[in-house]
Amino acid sequence: MLGRILSVLIGYVFGMFQTGYFYGKVFENTDIRTKGSGNAGTTNVLRTFGPKAAIIVLLGDILKVVITCLLCKWLFGDSSTLRGGNNLLYMLWGGLGCTLGHNFPFYMHFKGGKGIAVLAGLVIMTNTPLTIIGLILFVGAVALTKFVTLGSILVSLMFAIGWTVLALMGKLPLYPNLLPESCILAAIIGLMAVWQHRANIKRLLAGNERKISFKKTV
Repeated sequence: MLGRILSVLIGYVFGMFQTGYFYGKVFENTDIRTKGSGNAGTTNVLRTFGPKAAIIVLLGDILKVVITCLLCKWLFGDSSTLRGGNNLLYMLWGGLGCTLGHNFPFYMHFKGGKGIAVLAGLVIMTNTPLTIIGLILFVGAVALTKFVTLGSILVSLMFAIGWTVLALMGKLPLYPNLLPESCILAAIIGLMAVWQHRANIKRLLAGNERKISFKKTV
């Protein structure tokens, strides 16, 4: 249990590093939360500062998850492959903490991002097939509709459902007794990302959600 708690705390600490917020402050002398949707995530950075800034922020948010996962794996994981090991479980706990830190950083009055870049990093670190499927879903949805929200929601649901499917198929390198716990964590992380997009979902249904634009607005 201690390893799980520490993994969440480690993830929260790294997750609190708001790449979008610091990029805006350092390079644009702007608080990204005062622009566009008021969100500190990659999509609002793209709309506000342009593609170059968005790529930097995306990579920064992914990197903090990569570091979290590697650290949790190194500190608490079991490298044994005889029955699967437990590396993925601690990486998921760390990913949960990173998501919480990214979405609800205490020093920003709990107003951060929506967790999609963090989710992307977690998927990349934990499962290659889901990474490929998620990339296809996201790019396909955004290319066809120009709605980043739709792509983000599809990837979030895919992770929650896909992880469980792989667990049932015996395709995850985890000890059998840890599979249910891992499925619950994947569902929580995926559904949390969907919940963070609840306002976007309402706008989608109302027909007034903004489409993606690659033009810098400030």
